Amino acid sequence: MEDRQGHRIAVIGGDGIGPEVTDAALAVVRAAGVHLATEAFDLGAARYLRDGFVLDDATLDALRGFDAIVLGAIGPAIGDTRIPGGVLERGLLLRLRFGLDLYINYRPFHGTAGSLAAGCDFAIVRENTEGPYAGEGGILRRGTSQEVATQGSVNTRFGVERCVRYAFERARQLARPRLTLVHKTNVLTFAGDLWSRVVAEVGAAYPDVAVDYNHVDAACIYLVEDPARYGIIVTDNLFGDILSDLAGAVAGGIGFAASANLNPERTGPSMFEPVHGAAHDIVGTGRANPLAAVASAGLMLEHLGEADAARRVLAAVADLQDRVLHGSTEQITQQLIARL
Repeated sequence: MEDRQGHRIAVIGGDGIGPEVTDAALAVVRAAGVHLATEAFDLGAARYLRDGFVLDDATLDALRGFDAIVLGAIGPAIGDTRIPGGVLERGLLLRLRFGLDLYINYRPFHGTAGSLAAGCDFAIVRENTEGPYAGEGGILRRGTSQEVATQGSVNTRFGVERCVRYAFERARQLARPRLTLVHKTNVLTFAGDLWSRVVAEVGAAYPDVAVDYNHVDAACIYLVEDPARYGIIVTDNLFGDILSDLAGAVAGGIGFAASANLNPERTGPSMFEPVHGAAHDIVGTGRANPLAAVASAGLMLEHLGEADAARRVLAAVADLQDRVLHGSTEQITQQLIARL
């Protein structure tokens, strides 16, 4: 435990470069004048390979007692097949989302100089606990010629409405308040109808927000050709997962992309993480780009009510994003601190 006062933060450094970028993010937060009391949790691929542990009830209960969670990166090295698919994704990441009711995944994007989205600022609000990721489905007659696999998409009025309402609140804060629902209503007629009706009904309370709709395939084109059209995109779990990675690439690279897994009611801690992977191939080389982790920590500061520090941290990140980055992880961290 560090620093005896301040916000209580659980730190899951995780795998690969996760601990390196997490250390950088915490250093910038402290340099911004915010006191943190941190506690490290050993979770991820390395822990699983060592003793088979993923996440138990006692650890999940311990995490509930913190003000926020900072996550670095989770996953084995590319080509390492010792961990079956889904073990970490469902057993750790999705269990944290479901267990802590992190029903909003908020991903803001700042188009870096020279990117397809240069000069653009927009965000994706993704429903984070339902859709295909809820786990509905199964397999019959596995391994036979009559095998049947089903994977349903769970969309509840409760889950959709609270996500849409959060998205409208975010859209209202923009200089040009605008919200775009992205779905596939012409094919996914049941889920799409629910999302469309909820957006229309909730939107009636936000007459200041312009509302639009795009099919998800069209949104993929628009994100590349005309990202400035977007303010807030609201969408379901699967579409949000795909679109936010595309948006990261369009805005300058997924290495710049930050995310917040939010429990807006604050019945538990929210979790903040860079979108990029563990990048085991550059561990210890000083080549890890910490900007996404630092930006995620900036989102954490917003959530914790540290508005001034959040503004300074996010401004420093945006300033460096628009420049050609030079230097090691530590040198970039020091450049950020100098801009505070």
